[in-house]
Amino acid sequence: MNFAHIWAVYFSATGTSERGALAIANVFGQAEKGDLTRFDASLPRTEFGADELVVFGAPVYGGRIYKGAAERFRKLKGNSTPCIVTVTYGNRDFDDALLELSDLVKELGFRPVAAAALIGEHTYGNIQKGRPGEDDLAEDAAFTKNVLAKLQQGDLSEPEIPGNRPYKEGGNGGKFHPLTAESCVKCGLCARECPEGAVDPENFLVNPDKCIACFRCIRRCPVHAKNMDAPEYREFAEMFTKKLANRRENAYFL
Repeated sequence: MNFAHIWAVYFSATGTSERGALAIANVFGQAEKGDLTRFDASLPRTEFGADELVVFGAPVYGGRIYKGAAERFRKLKGNSTPCIVTVTYGNRDFDDALLELSDLVKELGFRPVAAAALIGEHTYGNIQKGRPGEDDLAEDAAFTKNVLAKLQQGDLSEPEIPGNRPYKEGGNGGKFHPLTAESCVKCGLCARECPEGAVDPENFLVNPDKCIACFRCIRRCPVHAKNMDAPEYREFAEMFTKKLANRRENAYFL
């Protein structure tokens, strides 16, 4: 089955969901990126045809897809467009997130033909550092080849995805909000890149009412001025790291 265009459309604050979506999409061919992470993000196109393939990617926040990601996806429209839904989570559980994403894109006119819950390095603590690794990406590629074989047989059936309806409570941001050290050089990168516009473009401090605790600004700050150097966070991160120490594996659904 040949597609006119292949897209990877994602919300990915720290790059993990982007890597997962692209690892799958690029097996079909060179994918066009649809990055909906920034607060001012937009796509050159918002409607997709039945001759295209879209791979969706989103992070799990408390067992649900992040509400901001869902809001961005709602601006898109499919026309019985085949798609693969993926969520990334930090080694705890994906709960209802994958089912929720599948339900959402179906409402928007897309047709899920496969799904994946992918492990990534957790935002907090030191949990599954370096994942997805080469073994994870190899698993993604093997899964995608199975999806391709399914589609070549003309099979567009929807996969059975675990989860519950109604969905559990979740999808919100975390409670830890990055601090700004005096070493800040006021380059403005954090303000431009924040998914929710939570960084003041004048003084570069984080607005806790808007911040979703994705730590994108911490990961991207060129001088490491954005930080979580707070006793409460360090204590939580140590506890959380121990709690989620046991490795979990990627889950794929055809």
